[in-house]
Amino acid sequence: MGQEYNPVLVKNKNNNPKNASSALIKARESDEDVVLNLSLRPARLSEFIGQKDLADNLKIAISAAGIRGEPLEHILFDGPPGLGKTSLAHIVSHEMSGKITATSGPAIERAGDLIGILTNLEKGDILFIDEIHRLSKVVEEFLYPAMENFQIDFIIDKGPYAKTIKFNLKPFTLIGATTRQGLLSSPLRGRFGMFYHLDFYEVEDLAKIIRNSAKLLSMDIDEEACRSIGQRARGTPRIANRLLRRTRDYAQVNKIKNINAESACSALDNLGVDTMGLDDFDRKVLRTIIETYSGGPVGIESLAATLNEEIDTLADAVEPYLLKAGFLKRTPRGREAMDLAFTHLGLPRKHKELF
Repeated sequence: MGQEYNPVLVKNKNNNPKNASSALIKARESDEDVVLNLSLRPARLSEFIGQKDLADNLKIAISAAGIRGEPLEHILFDGPPGLGKTSLAHIVSHEMSGKITATSGPAIERAGDLIGILTNLEKGDILFIDEIHRLSKVVEEFLYPAMENFQIDFIIDKGPYAKTIKFNLKPFTLIGATTRQGLLSSPLRGRFGMFYHLDFYEVEDLAKIIRNSAKLLSMDIDEEACRSIGQRARGTPRIANRLLRRTRDYAQVNKIKNINAESACSALDNLGVDTMGLDDFDRKVLRTIIETYSGGPVGIESLAATLNEEIDTLADAVEPYLLKAGFLKRTPRGREAMDLAFTHLGLPRKHKELF
């Protein structure tokens, strides 16, 4: 059986009910949400929606490896959270008929932790390491010969009696997932044979994902409702499925049998998710930049200190979508609010005085 892991959850530093939607949209998930996410994942590449170029190239690589009877080359998936990196790793294991062992970078503290995992892999198995950029330097260097030559070197005894023993591994495929490819060292990045970047999804693809998930959840929902939820899902399937489940809760409590666009919008309005997919925390970030820092530019460290939030939370969970949607831009001096942010929040843009 493959080892499953619980993702590192982003902590919300205050329990104010007004920030409930922030916890909803970001990485925090209940145990029920984790189980439901697993049940909603596609099992085959033919069932995977969106990222067409990536899916086509991956299909070719899988077919070619199958014809040769060889394991796939090592794969690196890069992109913001919730876009399907973990789902694709599981799909590859299904397509290659191999077992998948899943872990995460922070969970592997010592090289010894990796020995047991690697030696238990059979030919064609998949080792999936999420947040691979967070591997320690010692573990990373231990991984190099395993990726390159399917061997591991470990030292027994100490001093003049120290010996290096090579242990041969069975050919396997390492799949790494990262939200920050820039933090990967060059030697590690260079040992991956395939690189795939996942971008935010179009509304049409999100609507298809929502429609499929609704069928699995036995929900009666129309096309316009699927599209309305997709428009507020920040281009992210994980968020789309989460909003769908919260819409289901709203419909059940209010005894709505057929969910239409009006009831879906009402449910999401109650959560504080607006028509652009921004929640209370997103709007707080934009308001802070505009009102406290006169629209910017402001460094992310200063912004995190003002908001009393972690820098990683802003960089990984908030910024990518705000940048992609055109609310923010990065400059050499920091983050700066764009005209769309002022318009969306209904705030006037003040012209800065030149001294």
